[in-house]
Amino acid sequence: HSDEAPAAGAARLAATEQDLPTHPAFATMLRKQARMRREYMQKRAADAKEASTADRKRKLRTAVDEGRTVPTELRGEADALLAEMELNGAPGPSSSTPDLDSEYASAGVADPRILLTTSHDPSSRLVQFLKEMKLVFPNTSRMNRGGHTVKQIVETCRADGFTDLVVLQEHRGVPDGLVVSHMPHGPTAYFGLANVTMRHDIEGATNMSEAYPHLVIDNLTSKVGARVATILKHLFPVPKPDSKRVVSLVNRADLLSFRHHVYAREKADVHLYEVGPRFDLRLYQIKLGTIDQEEVENEWVLRPYMNTASKRRAL
Repeated sequence: HSDEAPAAGAARLAATEQDLPTHPAFATMLRKQARMRREYMQKRAADAKEASTADRKRKLRTAVDEGRTVPTELRGEADALLAEMELNGAPGPSSSTPDLDSEYASAGVADPRILLTTSHDPSSRLVQFLKEMKLVFPNTSRMNRGGHTVKQIVETCRADGFTDLVVLQEHRGVPDGLVVSHMPHGPTAYFGLANVTMRHDIEGATNMSEAYPHLVIDNLTSKVGARVATILKHLFPVPKPDSKRVVSLVNRADLLSFRHHVYAREKADVHLYEVGPRFDLRLYQIKLGTIDQEEVENEWVLRPYMNTASKRRAL
């Protein structure tokens, strides 16, 4: 027994060391990701503080110019805000709303690259939907989910330079969810899927064009709506002016309808042909981190009482 104990201990120690990520390059990568995430969150907090200060200055300036009473919440700091405005000048339209969508500050420099995958054990219908969505988004790579965890997929996206991760979900063989996670730091938008119609179910569906599509975004006018438009439009690269492919995102009562067409000109007439697929999206959450991060701030969440407010619209 005295000879077996050291051998068994050595074997357990070797197995433990193999499980630990002790490679210097791996440790350096983790430190770099933590530092980049920390710097990004600090910048976002500073931008949010600047936006709040600019909004208070705007309210105070409006009250002073119109001769109205200073709002109650500003009375304690009115003198300090007025002094600061006199020193720096009143904030103009461009500085009153700093760009809080700084995650997309570099968008347009290079075309987006998307990794598209599904939930575990996808049905044949979800796999078919995955193949059709791969044709919808240009520059997309399709990944079979297999046994990969969300964290492993996110690390793959960061390592290989993907700009977005799109995950399709289902319930009993019916596609019912779409998640868009922007890399490397977020945001992540969660949508419910409804009324999904595949291309082969659309009568007279024409062939799929590989040209970059023009985008038609309608009625996303609120702050949350503009945020959703930013998240979705950056899944598509900038098209050429002569592209005859059109993707439409039309909001009606917080239900975002996705339609896909090509058009053809014949003399003075323009004919529109549906390509498919078609489906409806309903936003239910936006969080500031990536899809693998659970303890991050929610930017917007659909609450149960919002469903009963018939006149209130989020988008």
